[in-house]
Amino acid sequence: MTRTTPRPLRPSRRLARSTAVLAALALLTTLAACGGDPDPDSSESAGVDLSNLKEGYLPGSVPDPDAEPVAGGSVKWAAFAEPASLDPKVTIAALTTGGVEMLNIYDTLLRYDTETQDFAPQLAEGIESDDNRTWTLTLRDDVTFSDGTPLDAAAVQASQERYADGGPESALWNANVRSVETPDDQTVVYTLEKPWAQFPGMLTTGPGMIVAASAGDGESFEPVGAGPFTLEEWRPQESIRLAANADYWAGKPALDSLEVVFLPSPDAAMDSFDSDSVDMIFVREPDQVQEMLAGRPHGYVNFTAVQNSALINASKGRPGADVRVRQALQLAIDPQVVTERAFGVAEGGSSTVFPEYSRWHGDASGLPYDPERAKQLLEEARADGFDGRIRYEDMSDPGSRATALALKALWESVGFEVETHLFRSVADMITAVAVERDYDVVAWGHSFREADPLPKMYALLHSGGSQTYDAHTSPEMDALLDEFQVAPDFDAQHAVMQEIQEQIDEEVPFLALGPYAELLVWHDELNGVVGTANSMVSFAGAWKD
Repeated sequence: MTRTTPRPLRPSRRLARSTAVLAALALLTTLAACGGDPDPDSSESAGVDLSNLKEGYLPGSVPDPDAEPVAGGSVKWAAFAEPASLDPKVTIAALTTGGVEMLNIYDTLLRYDTETQDFAPQLAEGIESDDNRTWTLTLRDDVTFSDGTPLDAAAVQASQERYADGGPESALWNANVRSVETPDDQTVVYTLEKPWAQFPGMLTTGPGMIVAASAGDGESFEPVGAGPFTLEEWRPQESIRLAANADYWAGKPALDSLEVVFLPSPDAAMDSFDSDSVDMIFVREPDQVQEMLAGRPHGYVNFTAVQNSALINASKGRPGADVRVRQALQLAIDPQVVTERAFGVAEGGSSTVFPEYSRWHGDASGLPYDPERAKQLLEEARADGFDGRIRYEDMSDPGSRATALALKALWESVGFEVETHLFRSVADMITAVAVERDYDVVAWGHSFREADPLPKMYALLHSGGSQTYDAHTSPEMDALLDEFQVAPDFDAQHAVMQEIQEQIDEEVPFLALGPYAELLVWHDELNGVVGTANSMVSFAGAWKD
């Protein structure tokens, strides 16, 4: 296979954007939260026409329902990064970590619909509960894995038992799913430890990706699912090629294949998109999002709260073990300054977990920029023996370097002594944080999702979570997350979310710098791409005109 060579890289965009960049993004996020039409004056002032925006979509992305799909062809898209595995037990089911590839190999039991903000049938015909504690899932009766075996209730049970043994969201699953029963081939009954109104959301991600028994496990694992495509070829550090599954339950896809390519940088991906070398790309940094929006592309957008964030090591002997130090670190940060330094924009930073774009936004807000209070807290901690030194770590790309310099300047202005270290690879960062736990403060992405923020909040903030990495946890936060889970409806959940924000302000378990918009864009000739949770998209009904 010959790989298309992109044009020479543009100069970095991160440091060359005007202050109007995030004005359009702010409008976009507000509309995505409420589903309303934009103010034409506001749209024009930002230089971007968003008058046709729909929830989760950009202008023109919804194809004509009367259009006749064209069979054949391949879609090539530039992924964010190469996944380590295509096993949902190993890899987080999200766009940035191989979720699109896995979604199209396995499909999911349910799908998150951004227009209705609810969970829709997919591999399953539906799910229902009278008390939010016992959930009955009804499977379709015509679904088979690509190896020919049936995707029945027993297969769902076996796959989810496998996932529960160490999957990315297994801590939340195991803490709540008391039993999984299969009264017949098409019915799966989940009995939970306590009510959970958002439980169906778990079936739109990793636990809902059902793996066939023939896939194996560990080093011998080969992805076998019931999705619209099957794995044809994987060339490490180059591409993954998926072929259409002729026996897909909803009918053979119109596309013959899907090719996922791994380019060296977002700039390279954008150049390849401009030259039509790829059909689809992913961007999320604010300046890049705005540049793509200006071209009115077809696309799918999801918003991730505190995607721009930092972990604080709160273990004994670390500076972050003292709550006054954690509070001082946040109070010393002006998120707008950091955003401007990193991306060349004057808006978009926020210490509030869910800013105005979000349906979870409310009266509670993050800690304000207050350098005087930060100085006071730091002096109190120094008086009790803290030496004032911290080490901040980030990646070595231009935006990350600019972020590190901005944070260093802000923290040193209130009295911290700051050492910075830049990792050369994501793998090095993950090893330092997740394996060695050797860090003070490190850039991270908390990525709390609009569809269902609980799984990632539980993983990162709950004492029983699997991704705390020595960050601060507390019985008070545990209780609030548990309360959020059992809340019977959105209004009740929204009220608890305000208390969670207040608790975050008190404890500062992490540093909040602002959200990102995760944006997939594609060329006009591609139709029928359908989005779901965690920014993932399905090509089951896609076709090229």
